[in-house]
Amino acid sequence: MNKKIHTNDLGIIDYQKAWDYQEQLLQENVCIKQALAKGEVPAGQAKETTHYLLFCAHPHIYTLGKSGHMENLLLDDHQLQDKGISFANTNRGGDITYHGPGQVVGYPILDLEHFFTDIGKYLRFLEEVIIRTLADYGIKGDRSAGETGVWLDPQDPARARKICAMGVRCSRWVTMHGFALNVNTDLNYFGNIVPCGISDKKVASMHEELGHEVSEAEVKSKISKYFAEVFEAEMIMD
Repeated sequence: MNKKIHTNDLGIIDYQKAWDYQEQLLQENVCIKQALAKGEVPAGQAKETTHYLLFCAHPHIYTLGKSGHMENLLLDDHQLQDKGISFANTNRGGDITYHGPGQVVGYPILDLEHFFTDIGKYLRFLEEVIIRTLADYGIKGDRSAGETGVWLDPQDPARARKICAMGVRCSRWVTMHGFALNVNTDLNYFGNIVPCGISDKKVASMHEELGHEVSEAEVKSKISKYFAEVFEAEMIMD
């Protein structure tokens, strides 16, 4: 099995541009798989699918998943424009979330047939990567029953807060979209939405928990390290 994952940091990039790039990589992999399935590639000339882990951050934007509800966006078009915030409907799972500077966003483009064909397990593995990363900073990340993502104090309703949101799409077992970890994120932007459609829980950031700014480059490096561990993969820096 091919478990080499190419990592690439796109920096701060427009959400739609990053989405288009993900779609391009996904479709390239899907085309390879379709050709193999149809026997259109001569023996010995078959091209393997390629795995990627894209890091980036986005200018201020709210994104709504395909199962989300517009009423969880608490601003109208004029208010969004006044605040300089974009909005996008997406084809990922989940409800509404915020992306902006200070986040570490990760978009894995993986052919899960080289790992395992189980979306639930895939999401748990992504959560585990973030949980291990947070542990290096003395932050105890955890899971909340029935809810995707990584949480702090999920067993305490009065203190439960989400530090990493997740939403994915999968086509022919090739993934896209992924996770958004609040590192130095301005959490005030979450006040304009019902994050992930969950009204009774708060959001958190590493900065807020630790009381100081955190190196986003260091966080990305740790995520890559634990991605390799959890997925038993080899990370290749592009």
